[in-house]
Parts: sequence; C-alpha cells; structure tokens
Amino acid sequence: MRLTQGCFSFLPDLTDQQIEKQIAYCIDKGWAMNVEWTDDPHPRNSYWELWGLPLFDIKDIASVMFELSEARKSCANGYIRMNAFDASYGTESCVMSFIVSRPSNEPGFYLERTEGAGRFITYTIKRYSVQANAEGSRY
Repeated sequence: MRLTQGCFSFLPDLTDQQIEKQIAYCIDKGWAMNVEWTDDPHPRNSYWELWGLPLFDIKDIASVMFELSEARKSCANGYIRMNAFDASYGTESCVMSFIVSRPSNEPGFYLERTEGAGRFITYTIKRYSVQANAEGSRY
C-alpha cells in the first residue's frame, strides 16, 4: 500500500532533480524549509521528527539537498518529507509538504470495527507495521 500524504503524493516518487526544482520554488517564495522523518506515518500523525534545525534564511538549494541526503542516510527505512513554512504575516503556516523518501515495503493500514452499546459502532485506523515491530524497527 502506497502512503499518500502531502503534495504530489499520487504521482510517482520525485527524482532529486524534481525535488531541487520544488526547493528552488520555495526559496524563491521566501519560505523556510525543513526535513522531517518518521517510521509511523499514521494519517493523524501530523508531527514527524524534525531532522536537524529548520533551514531559515537558507538561499542555497545545495544546503537543503545536503540535509536531505544526510536524513536519507540515517533514516533509510523510514519516511522523509520536506516542508515549506511561510512566516509572512497572515499566513504563518506550513504551505507545502511532500514525501521525498519512503521504505521499499509499505505494509499499510487496516480498519478495526468495534461495536458498543446501543448499536454504537466506532472505527479505528490501525497500522500493520506497529503491530509487528517496536518503534524504530518497523521497516
């Protein structure tokens, strides 16, 4: 199952050249970049681990790509995404986010149904990877 979160998630994986073009676009807009990673990409897990420090005031694409390269080396079996943050007045939010690296095997999710009193039914999204392995060794 292919995880689809963020921009470009329904497209094939971006090449490094395509990632560089997206970074250039973000830098041209004046947005700060950062790299995040996780081994638990649950749809409600919006807070991934920050790789290094946010790249404020970086105007060099190579610096951002270096941080991405280091994250790929260290977190090869996890998910890595790039975020762009617009700090301008009135926005002050993440304006672009896209996955740049993913594990070779993505086990996916399943829906667990629980029946309660009075025909009350709840559904919970569960991860196959969390059931099988402890945190840090899921992929």
